[in-house]
Amino acid sequence: MPDHEHPTERTHLLPHLAHDRRFSAVQQEADAESLISTHVSKEEQLLAATSIGERLPYNDYTTIDWLHDLVKDSFRSRIVRSQRGIRGTLASIFESGQGWIAAASIGLLTACVAFCVDVAVATVSDWKLGYCSAYILSNRENCCTGRRPLGATKANLGESCPSWQMWTEDYWKAFGIYVGFALAFGVASSSFTMLTKSTLPSTAPGHGDKDPRSVKGGEQGVVGKSMYLAAGSGIPEIKTILSGFVIPHFLDLKVLIVKAVGAVFAVATGMCLGKEGPFVHISTCVAYLVGTVFPKYNENSRKMRELLSAGCSAGLSVAFGAPIGGVLFSYEEISTYFPRKVLWRAFLCSLVAAIVLKALNPTGTGKLVLFETNYGISYSPIHYLVFVVLGIAGGLFGGAFCKANFLWSKHFRKYSIIKNYPVFEVFLVVLATGLLQYPNPMTREPGDTIIKNLLVDCRGGSNEWVCQQEAKGNKTKYVGWLVYGTLVKLILTTITFGCKVPSGIIIPALDAGAFFGRLLGQWITTISPGIFAMVGAAAFLAGVSRMTLSLCVIMFELTGELEYIVPHMTAILVAKWVADALEKDGVYDLAQAVLGHPFLDADHAMNLVQRNHDTVERLIPPKQTMRDITVDVPQDNKVTKWMLSEKLNKLKERGLMDAGLVLVQDGMLQGYLAEGELDFGLNKIGQEWQGTSRIRLLGEAEEGDLDLSSFVDRTPLTVCAKAPMEYLVEMFGKLGLRYLCVVEEGSSKLVGVVIKKRLVVYLESLKE
Repeated sequence: MPDHEHPTERTHLLPHLAHDRRFSAVQQEADAESLISTHVSKEEQLLAATSIGERLPYNDYTTIDWLHDLVKDSFRSRIVRSQRGIRGTLASIFESGQGWIAAASIGLLTACVAFCVDVAVATVSDWKLGYCSAYILSNRENCCTGRRPLGATKANLGESCPSWQMWTEDYWKAFGIYVGFALAFGVASSSFTMLTKSTLPSTAPGHGDKDPRSVKGGEQGVVGKSMYLAAGSGIPEIKTILSGFVIPHFLDLKVLIVKAVGAVFAVATGMCLGKEGPFVHISTCVAYLVGTVFPKYNENSRKMRELLSAGCSAGLSVAFGAPIGGVLFSYEEISTYFPRKVLWRAFLCSLVAAIVLKALNPTGTGKLVLFETNYGISYSPIHYLVFVVLGIAGGLFGGAFCKANFLWSKHFRKYSIIKNYPVFEVFLVVLATGLLQYPNPMTREPGDTIIKNLLVDCRGGSNEWVCQQEAKGNKTKYVGWLVYGTLVKLILTTITFGCKVPSGIIIPALDAGAFFGRLLGQWITTISPGIFAMVGAAAFLAGVSRMTLSLCVIMFELTGELEYIVPHMTAILVAKWVADALEKDGVYDLAQAVLGHPFLDADHAMNLVQRNHDTVERLIPPKQTMRDITVDVPQDNKVTKWMLSEKLNKLKERGLMDAGLVLVQDGMLQGYLAEGELDFGLNKIGQEWQGTSRIRLLGEAEEGDLDLSSFVDRTPLTVCAKAPMEYLVEMFGKLGLRYLCVVEEGSSKLVGVVIKKRLVVYLESLKE
């Protein structure tokens, strides 16, 4: 990484850490001054002179320091507002408007990417069945209706469509062509995804607090894990990032491009997945790339995460044409920190995305609503029983799916042939999908088309295939197709989610719920069965994802049916209750567990610790660990470089990356020196000093000193060892701390240090 680049989410791994660290201005040597001017922002240099100390950029999988970044932003803001004259006034105006400009830019760019993906998906998906002779790049619906993206909607040309040519009229040949295209698209999507393979450090790649002799690999610890950054929906990783952890490269431009292209081919296979989850990842990538243009966000990880939270809303906005639902989704499902100003900017971001997408008109309808319905009939109180039944079914489906998919991911994907050859797994899943879905005319279409067909209202004399089947006297075969579709969607969604292609869970869950709702509606003739398909779709997605408020609004925006808000609320809430009873974690939480991403959910954590009677002293490291990380600073405030180097080696052996040294004098806590800052100070700033040289850690620097005192946090937060564990969870969750020092009851002497990852591991043990 070139020296002039600002370290960001894309920084290199630990061995290259020294190339992108910021450091203090107290060193007076010319080479140090040159490096300072290259790497360190003005506000960071000012922080070096304060009691909170200076911070270096965050290493991969470390936690950000929310409090430090808050103070850092205050310094930056004061610098800007202290300027006088016209230039100062303009700088202040730009300072106030940066967030709004960034939010609008994110919405605009996200809509442009979504337009390209939508048009490509619609066209490539239909190539499995045939092609448009009038325009090869047109999908079947546009070919037969005269609709065009980027243009006005033309009148429907009728049911006959001479421009659309099937590959063959022979059933078995068409079957083979369908499966062949699907396999080709699946291999292409997975191959693209392989381009984003990245090796990351484990949450704790060393031996932690255990004896290094008992850990396989000795002092080197275990090897970091590999992940495919463009695989899956990206939502579990985004939740991890927004909670304060750093995942390198995940929001890179390369990942955005691969995600978009891979999603096109993945959806085109017909697999039980959707492009809606990847849209959230894409919008977050756009938000990150836009944020790097603004120093306010690029140089402050706390502010960057505010922008990422706002950017997430644009993903759902363009995926469903649901701008309000997108904002609520970001608040309810994604973000752990969502202040009011983020809400406003998310609102603008989502609004701009919806406006631009409607203007681009990817579907050719000129409308934002994807599955517009107009049932024109209300429901009776007796129908609430049906909505409750749909909620129960959705909860059972969601709970069963979460358990089954978790077990599938933990066991089947551990086989070496699947683990080492993920493209082969995709090949097998696509093959199974094609063989199971093509025979059923209702599952042959793409996922969003399936929903549209199942929500149709047949009371107006529609010529849709579904209406033709329901008009028959004997509907046994049709009911069989509905049952078959429900079961196939459940099975295929279970084995598909987690494959190494860009994929989302929203559309498959909606499909399964719509199938079941339409099936149930065959025995209730008082209102349209499409109503039950609509409510069933929401219930099944609620059971899988545990979304509530945002899902209800999304369903309203998807269908335009305000009349059925209450049925949606009823089914969604019942589905959540039933699913929680079967499996307390939703699909995204379980995906985080499978992927091994560190994550602290304050609400869930509090529920876990309240069942126990542990105190903070439960998490105090062993005595040997405390000896390794404690520096007893003498009265002259200096220690030898050799001693600090030994301590640093011990920290690296532990492999936690968020760890550091605690500085004490006479048993009393004086400060905290993080591992990254210590490593940089010794191996870069202090590389010319001998091992016997004495390094200043506290007090005022003197001429000729090798001074690391500006790296020391002299205001560490503490908690009593006898405090209940709830204190620890609240402080880490609400304050966003990286570490917390533990002091003895009565004497206030230091007895331990708890880092955020240690708390996360403890909480995981409570779950098990």
